[in-house]
Amino acid sequence: MPALARLTQTLAAQSPRFSPRPARWPSYAIAASAVLLLIVLVAQAFFRQSLASWSVGLAYIGYDTALLTFTALHSWRLMRPMPVHAVPASRPTLGVIVAAHNEAGVLGTTIDQLASADDPPDLILIADDGSTDGTAALMAERYGLAPPELGGISPPSATIPALRWLRLPHGGKARALNAAIVEADTEIVLTVDADTLLDRGALAAMRASFADEAELVAATGVLTPICGPSLSGRAFQWFQTYEYVRNFLSRYAWMQAHSLLLISGAFAAFRREALLTVGGFDPDCLVEDYELIHRLHRHAADRGLDWRVRVIGAAQARTDAPASIIGFLKQRRRWFGGFLQTQYWNRDMIGNARFGTLGTAHMPVKTLDTLQPIYGLAAFAILVGLVVTGRFTIALPILIVMIAKIVIDLAFLLWSLRLYRRWTGRDEGLSAGGALLAAMLEPFSFQLLRHAGAIWGWHAFLTGRESWGRQRRTAIKGAAVE
Repeated sequence: MPALARLTQTLAAQSPRFSPRPARWPSYAIAASAVLLLIVLVAQAFFRQSLASWSVGLAYIGYDTALLTFTALHSWRLMRPMPVHAVPASRPTLGVIVAAHNEAGVLGTTIDQLASADDPPDLILIADDGSTDGTAALMAERYGLAPPELGGISPPSATIPALRWLRLPHGGKARALNAAIVEADTEIVLTVDADTLLDRGALAAMRASFADEAELVAATGVLTPICGPSLSGRAFQWFQTYEYVRNFLSRYAWMQAHSLLLISGAFAAFRREALLTVGGFDPDCLVEDYELIHRLHRHAADRGLDWRVRVIGAAQARTDAPASIIGFLKQRRRWFGGFLQTQYWNRDMIGNARFGTLGTAHMPVKTLDTLQPIYGLAAFAILVGLVVTGRFTIALPILIVMIAKIVIDLAFLLWSLRLYRRWTGRDEGLSAGGALLAAMLEPFSFQLLRHAGAIWGWHAFLTGRESWGRQRRTAIKGAAVE
């Protein structure tokens, strides 16, 4: 049987999408409780004439503050001196896979950046997902590669010997990655989006992490968003920069709790043998990287393996992020719709002690996260209703609570910036003044956009009307020369 067919067969055997496991009672109890609580809290707006009428907002703020507290408690270790790793006894081979569909405008920049890394990869495999733009001309003129037959792989490039071109019919990112995985012959495979630029030391940091820890099967680097020079681009980059700082510290915290689920497919590394063992990426999931980590955790729990997933602070990259409201909403729609898909397929893990803290802590939190945007928008709508109807005696206490929450968010963000600098050595675009402004503006702007994108994701999940779509690249060319 061909290798790709075997991988597909393995996916069918490993994925709960094909073979659902019975969900335990805690799974239903947690989900039902969150829904019932939402109904009860929203109803308070119609029956109470005090701060209690905004109970849904109080619950939303309390939950978010609890998550911030968790992150703070589990990330304080970053204040310790950073460990100095010894030179590993072995040096695993590492290949980079770039799945690209009509990315000729940025693909050359990405390839050149990879080839000029401090520790260049042993393989740069372009998984060309049926491109119809100038990709073929780029590969021929810049790298001397003749187009291989459809489904075939080229010989190495004369200008960059590690570079090869896998030409595929258009089938989506996950299928392109799977086809590349079976062709790669390296111990570690690293997936990089065509709109992501790795720092010079990123590959060396990833290779060293896998060499140091035999149990490490998946790792993500730390990403910084870039959005281009337009006014909207600068605004979205500013908001998303602080968002990414908080998000990656949250990943670090969950890693410390041995239950990291969220990696970034734009820059992620895997032990190839583990990928093959669980069936590679699922083409029917909107967030194939996130879903894959669940299967890795499942396999480890089923077999009693000490497989680990990490976020590597020394491995850093910049990635093209949405620079407009519509682009941002479409991204968050896909992210949240895929999150809901994955949560539903893995509902048997919720509250299941067999999966350790992943089952008893992280999966229940993720269940609550499915409704967090609805809580947030409901709280905002009730507040607006109180103001519009002139009930300022109720709105004023709510405003005081919100100011207190902004103070908490600011304190956490300032603490996060300090940890982030120690962890990554990076502070571009980060300042105390910027943190203050972000904490004040986010609840009434960027946070509402995130929630709106998530509601759109609910629609995508419930209707099945979602696809990868097409994003307009706005920043990567300029970033390459920095």
